[in-house]
Amino acid sequence: MTSYVEVVALSLWLQTTRRLTPDHLLPFQQTALPREDSSMYHKEKSIQVKNSASALYNNLGVLRIAPRHLTYFTVVHANVVNMVSASWDGLNYSHRQLQSKEPNVATSTSLIMQAAFCPLPSRDLLVVTSQKGIQMYESDGSIMVYWHALDTPETPTAQAVFARGISAVRDSYICVGVSSGAILVFDVPSKGSNITLSEALKEHKESITDMAPECSGSQECIADLVSADDGGNLCVWKSGEDFQLLNSIPGFDMSCPSVKLWKGTVVAGYGTGQIRLYEAVTGILHAEINAHARWIYSLDIAPFSGLLLSAAEDSLVRVWHLTMTPETNSVEVIHLHNECVTDTQICGAKFCDGDGYAFAVTGYDLSEIIRYTQS
Repeated sequence: MTSYVEVVALSLWLQTTRRLTPDHLLPFQQTALPREDSSMYHKEKSIQVKNSASALYNNLGVLRIAPRHLTYFTVVHANVVNMVSASWDGLNYSHRQLQSKEPNVATSTSLIMQAAFCPLPSRDLLVVTSQKGIQMYESDGSIMVYWHALDTPETPTAQAVFARGISAVRDSYICVGVSSGAILVFDVPSKGSNITLSEALKEHKESITDMAPECSGSQECIADLVSADDGGNLCVWKSGEDFQLLNSIPGFDMSCPSVKLWKGTVVAGYGTGQIRLYEAVTGILHAEINAHARWIYSLDIAPFSGLLLSAAEDSLVRVWHLTMTPETNSVEVIHLHNECVTDTQICGAKFCDGDGYAFAVTGYDLSEIIRYTQS
């Protein structure tokens, strides 16, 4: 467990690495980062999965089914999605495995790049992306309702073809990124399988890494989608019958594997181990945090509490607290908690609820989902 001296050092480090405009500098200097609360979360019994996790960005899906007191988890291994349905009392678990698909092939060896739940107001879907296409399932994985094949060249090329980056947006859209940099926008009906590709957004020039919707639920936020690519470039969008590009935030030739959007602020995690917070519409950099010593693989935000989860190759999962101050157009970031998953390259981390009461973690070559809850 991290010592008090290390936490103080980290606090000073974080304060000195924030890049702010002069108008915003004073409030941040006056904000002291408190001592880490080592007892904020405690480890629960892990959930076993059929196969170990692949070393993929954001390799953990979580969907809370409150009426049934269940939580669904997904972890990708090679060409299989391992799915677990866990009861909240921890007594009942059921397992399902979903295979990658491709046309005219009985058993596909196409590698799966990501599996993510897409909650929409009228239905929840599970979206699986691979080297061959995009599969959409009912949230329990029981029925595949849609398949979209990727355009693959007849002759092999130097650039790999795959889909990666998945996000539900507003009432009826699911967006999926592809290796060309395009974002495919699908219009999803309230029920049935009549899903249609409505448009392709072609602002990015490098492979999409991640996408995220505005998760606060606020109707006042203009932007409702952010996308990231392998060059670290970010695009901010407003959804509708025709998606509108609101802002492009240039990268620094360093991949942005995970990105979130909360209360009009983009939270981006990079291969440098840094987290940057931008105002979505203007691109103003609010803060830059040297959060991890190695590549960040996953970020998540608990929208009701403003807790931020970050996980990286350095075996650390960190919990932060974000506070927005509209009057001064500033963001306060406080470091709250560390968990070290010893000798593990963490590849997925997600809160299990909107308040951040619990979170789950996956690691490369681990055949379990590690869970933590607040003490």
